[in-house]
Amino acid sequence: MKTEYLQQGARGRIPNSRFPLLIHRNGVPGGGVDRITAQFQKNGWLNNWRYPGIYSYGHFHSTTHECLGCALGWMEIVVFGNNGPKIRVDAGDVIIIPAGVSHQMVGKSEDNLLVGGYPDGRDWDNIRDEFVTSEEFRAAAKRIMMLPIPSKNPVSGQPIQPWLDAVSSVDGGWNNYRDGLDRCE
Repeated sequence: MKTEYLQQGARGRIPNSRFPLLIHRNGVPGGGVDRITAQFQKNGWLNNWRYPGIYSYGHFHSTTHECLGCALGWMEIVVFGNNGPKIRVDAGDVIIIPAGVSHQMVGKSEDNLLVGGYPDGRDWDNIRDEFVTSEEFRAAAKRIMMLPIPSKNPVSGQPIQPWLDAVSSVDGGWNNYRDGLDRCE
């Protein structure tokens, strides 16, 4: 399994995250709805759903982190807001999206099917990039900062080390991220 990392600070009224978005290429070899669901559940990523793709508009979650497993076909998503990088995932790939990271589907195969999950079965909210007000943005950023790091990676079952190693407010580097939030009025 190869893991890719992408990261972006706040952009406009999109908080994004101090944690990197992770893409586990072939995280669940061959994909498959039942295999991906079982892997997520084994590692505590619950409240699972199965659907052909995700929303085709930019959105982020402030109440939970999210994982997306490509069970069948392929899908392309743009992350971090308009003009952000485009990612293609194929059957077996798993994306771990930190709370606050904008994502939207921009293409998919006819047979595409995804499995989603949330650490400890948390409930998700849906904040649309284009409609978030300053007040909603501030409230969302506060919720995101208070979220715990999940105890297990939904694919490997190990701690999510890149998140545990991320710069925090204690280290001083978190101030750069917070400064970005302060400029997003």
